[in-house]
Amino acid sequence: MIQEFLVLALVPAVLVAAAGWDLASFTIPNFLQILLIGGFAVFAFVSGMDLSTIGGHLAAGGIGFLLGFTLFAFGLVGGGDAKLFACVALWFGVRDFASYALIASVFGGALTLAMLAFRQLPLPAPLGRQSWLMRLHDREAGIPYGVALSAGAFAILPYTDVFRAGVAG
Repeated sequence: MIQEFLVLALVPAVLVAAAGWDLASFTIPNFLQILLIGGFAVFAFVSGMDLSTIGGHLAAGGIGFLLGFTLFAFGLVGGGDAKLFACVALWFGVRDFASYALIASVFGGALTLAMLAFRQLPLPAPLGRQSWLMRLHDREAGIPYGVALSAGAFAILPYTDVFRAGVAG
């Protein structure tokens, strides 16, 4: 029951919160990543995950951390995006990491194209009073990749080992 809650409620709630925060402020608070890491630790324990499987999840998180922070170092993503990528990779493990990275990248490309198109359009006056929308519309602003990372996670979550372990428990 706990593992079902973690996979079906905690992870989706954190992903929605991360996407929303990123859209509204171009930030993803650290407490959301802490929830994902802590939630995974509890999930690994209550699901009876063996040490080699835990190692695969830790390796995926580590690879996600290295990739995310490499992209951050080159100014391609924000620090919150890099941390979110690593935390989601931790949940998906080595087996589902490539699928997640690919799908999140596709969503990231689509989001970037949509944001570039959105920024070319004039913003209607009533919407221009919304500070968060003005930030999104600013051509000099970044892209809220937390939205793409969350969408990618939602797209593959039902097909992952953690999902099967979570709903089977």
